Amino acid sequence: MTTIDTLPQAWQGELPPLAPDEQLIAWLEIDLDDQLAFRPGLIALTSYRVLASGDNWVSRSLTTTLSLAHHDHAGVGTLELEDSSGRLARWRYTLGRNPAALRFEREFTRQRDSVASGLPPSPAVAAACPICQMPLPPDEEECPNCARELHTPPSTWTLLRLWRFAEPYKMQLLAGFLLTLAATAATLVPPYLTMPLMDDILIPFQNGKPIDTVKVAWLLAGLLGSAVFAWGLSWARTYILALVSERIGADLRTTTYEHLMKLSLEYFGGKRTGDLLARIGTETDRINVFLSLHLLDFATDILMIVMTAIILFSINPWLALVTLIPLPIIAWMIHIVRDKLRTGFEQIDRVWSEVTSVLADTIPGIRVVKAFAQEAREAQRFRDANRHNLEVNDRLNRVWSLFAPTVGLLTEIGILVVWAFGIWLVGHDQITVGVLTAFLAYISRFYNRLDAMSRIVSVTQKAAAGAKRIFDILDHVSSVPEPANPVEMPPVRGGIDIQNVGFRYGNRAILRGVDLNIAPGEMIGLVGHSGSGKSTLVNLICRFYDVTEGQIKVEGVDLRSVRVADYRKHIGLVLQEPFLFFGTIAENIAYGKPDATRTEIVAAARAAHAHEFILRQPFGYDSLVGERGQSLSGGERQRISIARALLIDPKILILDEATSAVDTETEFEIQSALNNLIRGRTTIAIAHRLSTLRRADRLVVMDRGRIVEIGQHEDLMAKEGHYWRLYQAQTKQLDALPALGETLPAMEVAA
Repeated sequence: MTTIDTLPQAWQGELPPLAPDEQLIAWLEIDLDDQLAFRPGLIALTSYRVLASGDNWVSRSLTTTLSLAHHDHAGVGTLELEDSSGRLARWRYTLGRNPAALRFEREFTRQRDSVASGLPPSPAVAAACPICQMPLPPDEEECPNCARELHTPPSTWTLLRLWRFAEPYKMQLLAGFLLTLAATAATLVPPYLTMPLMDDILIPFQNGKPIDTVKVAWLLAGLLGSAVFAWGLSWARTYILALVSERIGADLRTTTYEHLMKLSLEYFGGKRTGDLLARIGTETDRINVFLSLHLLDFATDILMIVMTAIILFSINPWLALVTLIPLPIIAWMIHIVRDKLRTGFEQIDRVWSEVTSVLADTIPGIRVVKAFAQEAREAQRFRDANRHNLEVNDRLNRVWSLFAPTVGLLTEIGILVVWAFGIWLVGHDQITVGVLTAFLAYISRFYNRLDAMSRIVSVTQKAAAGAKRIFDILDHVSSVPEPANPVEMPPVRGGIDIQNVGFRYGNRAILRGVDLNIAPGEMIGLVGHSGSGKSTLVNLICRFYDVTEGQIKVEGVDLRSVRVADYRKHIGLVLQEPFLFFGTIAENIAYGKPDATRTEIVAAARAAHAHEFILRQPFGYDSLVGERGQSLSGGERQRISIARALLIDPKILILDEATSAVDTETEFEIQSALNNLIRGRTTIAIAHRLSTLRRADRLVVMDRGRIVEIGQHEDLMAKEGHYWRLYQAQTKQLDALPALGETLPAMEVAA
């Protein structure tokens, strides 16, 4: 329950006195004033009124006409208190406080309705996760189900989940297990044969009896045969299990990568490339090594310990019990160390991903690094990340360095105890020297295996931490899910119906109440200030994200009811920043249509005015473009990306600042080509240079996530509204732009 004590310390003595029957229901601490300057403030909701700090505390009684409106834009959230007469108060805050503001708004509505009806407040309804629709915990903005990666500690049991990848190879695994069992049994034969060698051959020979050469030959043949047999079985089981583990690792990598490809852009927005590379590469390799080598050794160790213990008890139960004295101590140590190792290795994996992320950031951007002479800075970033990695490893090694020698010491003490007790038994004629010799041979193997098992704890926890990071990807639910019962995509002509669409990204409301109907074959120009929501609307039309309110229909079908691939194959997209893959020019143009003929590729290149510069390349269409197209200019990369979009002949063409990276002459050529290509194709174009959109059928003007004007260029200019102001401002900026070499005028900065 909310009380005065729950208020921030700075406000506990500031709140005006409450009536005896008045309770504090909720509060919100704000950090901006009405002029958007940083200034602390507090809004409190009680049983009967709203209190707000200021020069003097303001009080507003809860009435049926009182309402609280919430909206946010460009990093600033706003709460407006209104009644029938208009706005009574306005409070502003940074978006870090948005979740608390939304909860305050919900509590206000519940309490106001309670005062109006005279009934107790309705139960609070928890906010739902936009991905899985599960209720969010109180005061939580993040869904623990979808953000399992951040909240679930690694567990050794995670390794059992690898069975889904091992199940297709269960027969090979069974064969490997049987071979392991047989090989382990074969290695236990030689110590058993030492008993008759000692008691029946060597000791009687020392007492004057002749050596039975036939028996010696049989015993030595048994030793050789068991060694050869164990070698053959070990080779067969190692080969089979190595093949299986390689296939499990390959399946794990493929499945993880395929799942990554199905996730929405929202997931990648919160991940670093180096971290994902480390998971798919390093973690899967670590799991593969664990499955192929260490798991096999672990199984062998378990079998060896169990079978050796059985033999020891069959020879002499009391001596076997003495042998097992260190075992509980070692097991207790393993239990203590295991948790530290598991969490430590996961931390090491995260820190190592920081190192790889520095590489993934710097190497592709090496041109920018060198252009700004930041080599030393990037080297320092790498040194810092590497030093952090070293510190984390050192902390873990302090634990591990003590554990392993301690286990070795306990095993040596165990062997010493067996020697002492065995000599006592021999001295009392309870066992023979041959039995003690065999016992020591077995116990040596027993403790060696026990020591190896203790060392494998480290490897197991590394594999468990790696498996957890892999399954964090596989468990992530895409925010753009495939429909459970998909509807067949009808023939696409390009008609798009946007109905009351709203979209939130985290705490920010990007779009609100967007309504737009686009006819097949129509060209729409999206204009507006940066951050007005143009690119977000295009991303929703492409279904890179799903709307949080309303719906988008194509040919009358909600996009969320059809398969993503069935819809996107009808879309051609040219991004503001062209991205080319490492490969030839022809391969990049044909990326969306890999089976395209050379004639089709050349036709698309001609339409994008790229054919001429391609022929000037050393190998024409077979020239390599380098990673991310680094060997080409920005304008050349853009024209190849335009050709790539045109080759698939889409019904819907998206141009997101498609001509921003080209010079004026090239822009004119591309515009001439586009004028012919947009016929019969729905085109949505975003451009900051408004002159490039004058031939659009309609211009859609956006501001603060809403559509504020729609019309043709001449009509919008005549209205002298938002579009007119944009056009005038851009014209003045171009006229005022100094020529190269001119001195820029001093800029006045408003306080």
